[in-house]
Amino acid sequence: MSFSGGGSDLKAFYQTGYGAVVSTTINKYVYVIVNKKFDDYIRVSYSQTELVYDIEKIQHNIIREALKLVGGINKGIDIVYMADVQPYDWGTGLGSSSSIAVGVLNALYAYKGVQVSPEMLAEQACKIEIELLDQPIGKQDQYAAAFGGLNYFRFNADDNVIAEPIHLDDKSRRYLNQNLLLFNTNMNSDSKAVLSEQKANTLTKEETRNKLIRMVGYAEQLRSELKQNNLDNIGNTLHQGWLAKRELASKISNDAINDYYERAIKAGAIGGKLLGSGGGGFLLFYCKPENHENVRKALADLKELQVELSSHGSEIIYNSRHF
Repeated sequence: MSFSGGGSDLKAFYQTGYGAVVSTTINKYVYVIVNKKFDDYIRVSYSQTELVYDIEKIQHNIIREALKLVGGINKGIDIVYMADVQPYDWGTGLGSSSSIAVGVLNALYAYKGVQVSPEMLAEQACKIEIELLDQPIGKQDQYAAAFGGLNYFRFNADDNVIAEPIHLDDKSRRYLNQNLLLFNTNMNSDSKAVLSEQKANTLTKEETRNKLIRMVGYAEQLRSELKQNNLDNIGNTLHQGWLAKRELASKISNDAINDYYERAIKAGAIGGKLLGSGGGGFLLFYCKPENHENVRKALADLKELQVELSSHGSEIIYNSRHF
């Protein structure tokens, strides 16, 4: 869940300077199971089930490329995943596809008895999604899923990524959890279309680059305030960032999303933003608890998702293999 700086993690922007994002993982998960099969087939199960004899025949592009990248597993394996929220191809804005990439890589390495760092998981997930699958996306979701917790990420022109944890005291963490509301817009995001336009605008329009520079500034400002356990300005930072972000591409917002946002603000939310690339997915709001019911009533036609900040990234919770 990105608070600030989203869009500056695209190479079209950071390749001439740097991007910066403040984001956190939340307590909604993707679960990946890898198990040895008795026969030599490869079974991949998600919303569909695939049974193939050759890695190249796997239709699920992330799992196919992860198997090839990890190497050494060519047959006789089950790979199954399930998610707390919708499947990754619905465009939730919650980083589902990157969480799957990181989780599948982590599970496959564990299956082989290999321990890998969060940096390696993030880098390889980026390689799969951005390089091998040629998706016009940024890097923040892969790094968030691999590292976990509340972080400031800086994306440098040389492709080096700096991950800086932001540690809140217990009181501030509880306070932040109490002030966050998340609602599903019931609209699916078309990340490829939105981000392709945003990339083109970033490369050709000075106005777009200036807005992204401003959004990097918001991320750095938020990082500084959070490190001091100062949460009072989060709502305003979200609001200013959203006003800038929705101008980066024509499909980031629409009349329905703008209406939902304005309803929430009028009902007492201090600020908010649409998560992910835009066009659909989840709306995040920063709102004092005394105004929660007013906002819920104003957005009664949307389903709320109860979330809390999580301090963990991708991890192996059970491994039955012994090496």
